[in-house]
Amino acid sequence: MLGSIGPTELLLILLIVIIIFGARKLPDLGKSLGEGIKNFKKAVSSGKEEHPSDNQTKPPAAS
Repeated sequence: MLGSIGPTELLLILLIVIIIFGARKLPDLGKSLGEGIKNFKKAVSSGKEEHPSDNQTKPPAAS
């Protein structure tokens, strides 16, 4: 379905994006998209570091 996207289709998509957002807003849109991806990666990597792994053994409960 999406495996056959060629250069013509990509140009058509780019043209539609330019029409919708305007040529002056594209750099700002790209910058904010990049910052969003960077923040998402940072949050995902810090989330992995905060949680201890499940493989650690727990001390026995006091009776």
